Amino acid sequence: MIPARYGPALFSLILSGTMSLLVSGIATYRTLPPHQGFVGPWMSAWLTAWLLAFPAVMLAAPLARRAVARLTTPGAKGSHRH
Repeated sequence: MIPARYGPALFSLILSGTMSLLVSGIATYRTLPPHQGFVGPWMSAWLTAWLLAFPAVMLAAPLARRAVARLTTPGAKGSHRH
């Protein structure tokens, strides 16, 4: 198991890897359909995107957490007033 202190970095690694995989796949598909040798260019684009996405997520996650904290109200989880 990985120590909990590495949790934020692991979260950023997994999130950036997943998102860059999906986005690079969509972008590659739009320019080069699957029947034209899709996988190689997609993997190349993904690795490049992941190299940039990982530090971006590491920097953006704390900002996003603060924004969410300011935009939400504390209270019971799942409680809704109607």
